[in-house]
Amino acid sequence: MINKLVEKIKKLNAPVVVGLDPMLNYVPEHVQKKAFDEFGETLEGAGEAIWQFNKAIIDATCDLIPAVKPQIAMYEQFGIEGLKAFKKTVDYAKSKDIVVIGDIKRGDIGSTSSAYAVGHVGKVQVGSKTYVPFDEDFVTVNPYLGTDGVKPFIDVCKEESKGIFVLVKTSNKSSGEFQDRLVDGRPLYEIVGEYVAKWGEEHMGDSYSYVGAVVGATYPEMGKVLRKIMPKTYILVPGYGAQGGKASDLKPYFNDDGLGAIVNSSRGIIAAYRQEKYAKFGAENFAEASRQAVIDMVEDITSNI
Repeated sequence: MINKLVEKIKKLNAPVVVGLDPMLNYVPEHVQKKAFDEFGETLEGAGEAIWQFNKAIIDATCDLIPAVKPQIAMYEQFGIEGLKAFKKTVDYAKSKDIVVIGDIKRGDIGSTSSAYAVGHVGKVQVGSKTYVPFDEDFVTVNPYLGTDGVKPFIDVCKEESKGIFVLVKTSNKSSGEFQDRLVDGRPLYEIVGEYVAKWGEEHMGDSYSYVGAVVGATYPEMGKVLRKIMPKTYILVPGYGAQGGKASDLKPYFNDDGLGAIVNSSRGIIAAYRQEKYAKFGAENFAEASRQAVIDMVEDITSNI
């Protein structure tokens, strides 16, 4: 799957991923009203509103983007109905030939880690039948529990030709409380980066590993160091736009070939219609506003890397 992701990025000249992280208040009133008219102001109604919102954005941007990244917490908050919307979103994006990165940030050990992996990127056996539960192409993984927590994901990904992005240096302000701590004189995130590179050697695509890394756009100097530590690792870069990351800071995350990183924007794309810059579209044309925001993001990034 890493080969497909790289080829789509090259074909579209768009190293971007749209984060489908829909808070209900991002969904325009007319979309909510239609869903509530059908299902009431219920969890089912909320799930329907989010699904229709996502579908419209996918339809408006599918020819521009190589990947989407639904953040599962935004769906789990609505319980089972939210997870149904998550699954519909995954399936619909894949029907449009978009790579799906499930932002699940799971991290556990042994059979628990294996169960997470099977549920999201693998197959599960039910009697004599086999099912594919969520079926993302990649998932994000928290490495805090060490190799025991990561290896089950890699094992399943090898079977299914899928991949993971391991949290190395996250974009949030307090990430340094743990990630920047010195261990034998070196920041912990550098050591995690070395492990990611080592894990990736066991699961290589044509040019890049199926084991990627998450490195926030808000720390470009650290990104520069990690790029050298992980030359064959694809870097998923959150934090662009709304979190303060700028396109001018992104060059260190990429290799000399212009590949090696994919930059995420979530509310900057899906809630673009609420920004002054895109207000002319109005809430009725929220998906068109998202499309223009993607075009602007691609231009901004590609002109700076």
